[in-house]
Amino acid sequence: MTLKEIFEKVLGAPYIQLEENAASYYAERSGETLFLFFEKSNGSTDWKNNFDFPAKPYHEMADVWFVHRGFLRVFKTIEPYIAPIIADKSVRKVVIAGYSHGAALALLCHEYAVFHRPDIAPFIDGYGFGCPRVVWWKPNKRVLARFARFTVIRNCRDLVTHLPPRLFGFRHVGTMRKIGDGAKYGQIESHFAENYLTELDKLQRRHGI
Repeated sequence: MTLKEIFEKVLGAPYIQLEENAASYYAERSGETLFLFFEKSNGSTDWKNNFDFPAKPYHEMADVWFVHRGFLRVFKTIEPYIAPIIADKSVRKVVIAGYSHGAALALLCHEYAVFHRPDIAPFIDGYGFGCPRVVWWKPNKRVLARFARFTVIRNCRDLVTHLPPRLFGFRHVGTMRKIGDGAKYGQIESHFAENYLTELDKLQRRHGI
């Protein structure tokens, strides 16, 4: 499945919206593969959480690391609904993806899946289209290793992928893939879904990715 095809699935998924924190997600099985998608901001509650960026500790066994407080709050709302799906031993591959606000949730979900399913960690792939920075400061090597198969996709000068500012201690983790080289989009336009689709289509036609 190409990046464009994954992004199209993210945009078209029939999301389940939970009342608490207006959290939205969608889960789908195809044989042994589990797809988990997370929706972009779709209301005032999402924007409130987007801007609630003071770092909060994320406890995982012996490792303590820090993340964007608003995104963590939304993910923790979704976690009980997806935990049993991820834990299902018949799942042998996981594809996780989201756009914008949803990309941040996809990043947190990716870490959760790798941590709780180390038996299939090499077959868990995450994609954050237009992903904001989620992780604060520098986690230890064990935590950073969980993001080895997570890819941040940045179109051109997408402003959202530069927020919260590095000045505040936030950083990207995983791998950064830049698209839209030479495009003339502004910082805001670079984030538009239609412009991501245009540039992902070029990537697919040129390189089959």
